[in-house]
Amino acid sequence: MDQSNEKYSLPKGKKTKSFLEIINIETGERKTLASFHKVIEAPNWTRDGKLIYNSDGHLYSFDINTHENGLIETGFATSCNNDHVLSPDESQIAISHHTALDHQSRIYILPTKGGIPTLITPMAPSYLHGWSPDGKTLAYCAERNGQYDIYTIPAYGGEEKQLTDLPGLDDGPEYSPDGKHIWFNSTRTGLMQIWRMNADGSEQTRVTFEESNNWFPHVSPDGEKVVYLAYKKGDVEPGDHPPNKDVELRIMSSTGGESSLLIKLFGGQGTINVNSWSPDSKQLAFVRYELH
Repeated sequence: MDQSNEKYSLPKGKKTKSFLEIINIETGERKTLASFHKVIEAPNWTRDGKLIYNSDGHLYSFDINTHENGLIETGFATSCNNDHVLSPDESQIAISHHTALDHQSRIYILPTKGGIPTLITPMAPSYLHGWSPDGKTLAYCAERNGQYDIYTIPAYGGEEKQLTDLPGLDDGPEYSPDGKHIWFNSTRTGLMQIWRMNADGSEQTRVTFEESNNWFPHVSPDGEKVVYLAYKKGDVEPGDHPPNKDVELRIMSSTGGESSLLIKLFGGQGTINVNSWSPDSKQLAFVRYELH
């Protein structure tokens, strides 16, 4: 789920600078690809070497090799948030756009190269996070009847299906590469922790047991690793994922067990809201921030 940065005020006189970076998960080597004197968020890593990110309601494509940066045409959808996901064949991109009529987030699909979006979720708010490997289903977080739960819907429209229904916030649903599981984060035990369930919503199982608030689990394309964002306990409310915090990116085996620290950085909201693994599962893209 995207919580707009408008909700959080910067310290007086401060402005945000964003750094688009990649890290090798085996060696820990980091590389800054570009810096921006504005907020950019949530890079998707494409198989042809581009990072698709959002900024100021628009989508952009950054070429890792040439550093060429270009706007993706999204028609009327000029209030896109950081919940955007590529289709398995990468020909389409699904976005979460705040509709002009009521400013609520709804999910749309358009060609990755740009085009006019097609509405998928008439009900709002709906915040996209996952696209099934077979291309048939979207998974998302949605508020219905005053509660945020995880839902799925046919990728090109249809009836939504509710998968979770417990008190607390369930968010960040993302499919495993084999399509058998959906990973998500939930406050149902107090702190925000990482969970996994079968793709039909059955066998909801807690995966992390840490004294931190853990968000946005992303499974590597080879299915072996999971990276997530961790806030310090007490630094944020369990259901809150604000920007401009000292956070960690942590990594663990997809079969469970102890996690390990990948990197400490200043970030949070916008850092890794979407899956930003490289196609070969060796690197991860992310955004860190500085206040000036």
